[in-house]
Amino acid sequence: MLSVLRVHLPSDIPIVGCELTPYVLLRRTDKAVTTDDVPESAPLDGHFLRYKWYRIQSDRKVAVCSVHPSEHATLQCLGCVKAKIPVAKSYHCSPKCFSDAWQHHRVLHDRAASAVNENGNEEEELFGRYNSSGSGVLNTSLSGSASSASLTNGSTPLYPAAVTQRSGETWFEVGRSKIYTPSADDIGHVLKFECVVVDAETKLPVGHPNTLLTSRVIPAPSPTPRRLIPVSGLDAMVPLDPDGRISSTGTFTVLSYNILSDVYATSETYSYCPSWALSWPYRRQNLLREIVGYRADIVCLQEVQSDHYEEFFAPELDKHGYQALYKRKTIEVYNGNSLTIDGCATFFRRDRFSHVKKYEVEFNKAAQSLTDALVPSAQRKTALNRLVKDNVALIVVLEAKFNNQGADNPGKRQLLCIANTHINVHQDLKDVKLWQVLTLLKGLEKIAASADIPMLVCGDFNSVPGSAPHSLLAMGKVDPLHPDLVVDPLGILRPHNKLTHQLPLVSAYSSFARVGVGLGSDQQKRRMDATTNEPLFTNCTRDFIGALDYIFYTADSLMVESLLELLDEESLRKDTALPSPEWSSDHIALLAEFRCKTRPRR
Repeated sequence: MLSVLRVHLPSDIPIVGCELTPYVLLRRTDKAVTTDDVPESAPLDGHFLRYKWYRIQSDRKVAVCSVHPSEHATLQCLGCVKAKIPVAKSYHCSPKCFSDAWQHHRVLHDRAASAVNENGNEEEELFGRYNSSGSGVLNTSLSGSASSASLTNGSTPLYPAAVTQRSGETWFEVGRSKIYTPSADDIGHVLKFECVVVDAETKLPVGHPNTLLTSRVIPAPSPTPRRLIPVSGLDAMVPLDPDGRISSTGTFTVLSYNILSDVYATSETYSYCPSWALSWPYRRQNLLREIVGYRADIVCLQEVQSDHYEEFFAPELDKHGYQALYKRKTIEVYNGNSLTIDGCATFFRRDRFSHVKKYEVEFNKAAQSLTDALVPSAQRKTALNRLVKDNVALIVVLEAKFNNQGADNPGKRQLLCIANTHINVHQDLKDVKLWQVLTLLKGLEKIAASADIPMLVCGDFNSVPGSAPHSLLAMGKVDPLHPDLVVDPLGILRPHNKLTHQLPLVSAYSSFARVGVGLGSDQQKRRMDATTNEPLFTNCTRDFIGALDYIFYTADSLMVESLLELLDEESLRKDTALPSPEWSSDHIALLAEFRCKTRPRR
């Protein structure tokens, strides 16, 4: 007879909005052991499995800490209550917790006071405001009550009231499927999962049910929303018309984000992050909330596992109006499961753009061509071992559906080329990093030569500001005396005068270095490196903090209107390291709003 050997959860800390999928180990009649589900619609040997979820509710409501959501709250900030800040953000587990978080926490008070003083519309200012194009003040947090409305936990939407009483506790049935997604109503309560074998003919349970209890449900941590900071009017290369006004129309936003592949998100690497916050069921929901909250017109993601792209990101972002394109890394070096190899994914809003063309760059193929042409046959194997690293780039050409050209050119198509890449990570392969970036730029030059088209180059370049790859991108060349050029065992970087390109690329975030006083710009300048005009960091772990991610744009055809504000170490709270319960990657997202320039009529 079918029997249940074991049930358990990958993480016993349930979070609002994150699916709970129990592991159920079965023994079939033939003694074979399986984890396959046996639903009522497809019984096995005359039996199927029935699942139920219960909320165990005592008379005492338990509040949880807003900073450490796995801890019970012991104090509440009355200033939050008075300012009508969401009550969940007012709780802390200890006086030290409240003191350590004060620099971050006081921002909530300041924003609440500012909102009331300016326009009296507290909710709009605290939680974000959007205009029709998806730009403006940003909100990356979704309240539990808002997100729970769409949760489905079984075929029966309504369940009996009190089911069982034991030792002063009441069990409420909340779900009738194997998977359960906690809602805001579950916060502070223990959940119970029950699995029992049922006779398919009589519909009666056979044997005793197998059960497990979770920890108390905690709310999904919500970081303070990051806002767009205006920087328009600062581009020295902006063409002016005879009246002295900027001659440009059309605006759109671009997001670049390394989301940290699940295969790399291990407790060994990120021991400072709670295990429940590293689990993929939690991280994927938190990442989705963040990405959707930015409402970017174009989204460039790196380290997207192929299975997660197919099963989660593509279908979920499709619900929000995005079309998806993907390029998986090659697998000549990678020796793991082919389903878990990561790649680059580019999404765009169907109502704003249409897909014109897609180019895939495989640096392994370029390495083969390079070694065939330049390396003696006896040394080719050694050369390929150094150059072949499976990295890729995805280049997409889109056509804008919104007006870019104004009255002078009403019928002209507005095309846009976006490159999304993840450059090799190894710090001892400086020559390979630079060669990969040069190869990508030469490919983009060919596209630029065939069409007058604005370009964006986004991604994780695994190169700090001032490095040779960054210099090539930002300056169009590399100083022949640059220290990175010393490492070139294959001679692929010589002669050094070939390390150039003709694309007028500028780093979007360098606009913060030219922004005027006010509008939060002073705070952003403190988060920039004054020497390189790049963020102090886009990657922040216990072992490394620095900028690795960039959004470059062609300054002759695009200008920056606004930028997503940068984080600082205080924003990351006490750990000052990523990932964390609030931020589910070790990188931070970069977002820029651009305006297309129209060329003056001759």
